[in-house]
Order: sequence, then structure tokens, then C-alpha cells
Amino acid sequence: MAVVKNENGRDILLSMVKAVQDNKQYLGDVDGLIGDGDHGMNMNKGFTLYGKQLGDEKTTFTNGLFELGKVLLNKIGGSMGPIYGTVFMEMADQGDEVEEIDLQLFINMMEAGLEGLYDIVDARPGDKTLVDTLFPALEALKAAHTQGRDFPDALDDMVAAARQGKDSTKDLVAKYGRSARLGERSRGVLDAGATSCFIILEAMAGGMQKTME
Repeated sequence: MAVVKNENGRDILLSMVKAVQDNKQYLGDVDGLIGDGDHGMNMNKGFTLYGKQLGDEKTTFTNGLFELGKVLLNKIGGSMGPIYGTVFMEMADQGDEVEEIDLQLFINMMEAGLEGLYDIVDARPGDKTLVDTLFPALEALKAAHTQGRDFPDALDDMVAAARQGKDSTKDLVAKYGRSARLGERSRGVLDAGATSCFIILEAMAGGMQKTME
């Protein structure tokens, strides 16, 4: 049965950093359509700061997630710092100090991240936020586990569901954040947070798959 060695966290985290850096302009462009356009800049700032902080050091996946969460919580502006900071730190706490991460534990980590998010925001699925990416991603993992699929395939399912969830925000009306003031005019545009959440989850899954044993 495939597992992720927690000690191999560096490559997973750096793949997440690179994905955000590579999509800085795209995220800014998406955000600029109905928001203030700084989502890409802020996300890039936080992930790049973490990458510099990590330097040449090794890290476990869970410790790295926690440290990344702290950087995002404390160093970037807007609402996304506390949101992503909470998600990553709650995920890290759920898997703290384990040697191996299997599918069930990763489900528990993702669930802890989502529940932590629910504690600080009112948004739920359908409200045109990153919840529309994160929630179906978790549900896909749970379904894959129930069906007896192995970990790598479950991660593929997670990414596909996250993509579909992100894409669904284009047809939704924003209820929270700066774009909520636009009402119906927010329809027809992707949500920036849902988009960055997909990019991060896709990179996380790819990094995990490459390090699996």
C-alpha cells in the first residue's frame, strides 16, 4: 500500500511554492476581474518567503505545512493569509510527528483543515470561495477510500474534483469578500481563492505521488 514518508516533505512543499510562483500573474488576473487584483502578489509573497525560510534545510511534510501556515498567517495581507494559514496548520496538527501518511491519515488532515476553516469563515459550498474547491476535493478522497482505490489514484480523484469545484465558481454569485458587492455581476468569473486552492492541491498531490513508497 502506497504511503508518503513524512520525512520527504521538502520536495512536496517546494512543488507547492513553485506552483504559486508560476501562477502569480494568472491569479492576479483572475482576482482583478471582480476583486482588487492582489491575490497573486500576496500568495506569491507568502510562498516565496516560506521557500527562502526553508533554504537548503530538510523538513517533514507536516512540519513544513505548519511553518508555511505560520508564514501565510503572519506575513501576507488580506483574508487569504489567515484562511490558508489555518488550513495548513490544522492539517499539520492532525498528522504531527507521524512517520508515514497513508490515505486515511491524509483524509483526516484534509478534514481537519476544512473544519478549521469553517471555524473562522461563514462560507460553505456554493458561496463562490475556496471552499468550493476544498470541499469536493475532500469528498473525492473519502469516496476513493470507500471504493478501495489506492492512494495515488485517490489523489488523482482529488485533483479532478478540485478542478471541477474551481470551475463551478464561474457560475456562482459571490456572497463573501470584496466581490460580494457586485452581486449578479460576479457571475461568469472564477473565484481567485478557489483557483489558488486548486493550484496548491494539484501541486501537493503531484509532489506526494512522486515521493510515494
